[in-house]
Amino acid sequence: MAKAETATIGHVEHLGFVSRGVLPVFPAKAAGSAITVAATGRDGTVIYRAVDLLMPGDFLVIARVDGDDIACVGGGVATAVKARGAVGIVIDGPCTDAEEITQTGLPVWCRGISSKTTNRRISIGGAINEPVACGSAAVLPGYAVLADREGVFVAPREHMLTLARGAIARQEISVAVRRHLATGRSIFEFQPESQS
Repeated sequence: MAKAETATIGHVEHLGFVSRGVLPVFPAKAAGSAITVAATGRDGTVIYRAVDLLMPGDFLVIARVDGDDIACVGGGVATAVKARGAVGIVIDGPCTDAEEITQTGLPVWCRGISSKTTNRRISIGGAINEPVACGSAAVLPGYAVLADREGVFVAPREHMLTLARGAIARQEISVAVRRHLATGRSIFEFQPESQS
């Protein structure tokens, strides 16, 4: 799955993409299994409760229910998530502590940066491992998550594996296409090697 590129999947699939405003804090690529969180307002408690459930290979997917500009992930959350062996975080809201997140090396995809943050003294509720909408994509617990510099794609595991296999084959052909185009020839003259 990690060998596939989201943009290659985007040639054949249009559903399952987290909206384009959700971008990596630093250039990164990660693939894993979704642990979902519906987080509201300034409540940071639900985030840390979800962190405690993470297993190696998990991808924390956070839906900001209120659609506000409050960051629910910063250096502390990134450090805790990495320590649990998770592969990354996706938030359909902002993060904070961008430099600290970068230093942890944990890939984080978000909608920009904010100085307004959650805290653990406020406990509104939220939900963990329930279906969520993250950046207009439906994400169920256990969905496969693939994220890179171009975006974030989510899908049921078996569907993701099928798409990833097709994407990898297409990417191999793309290498030959680019070599062909680099010589100044037309795309319409390209013939895959198996047919030439």
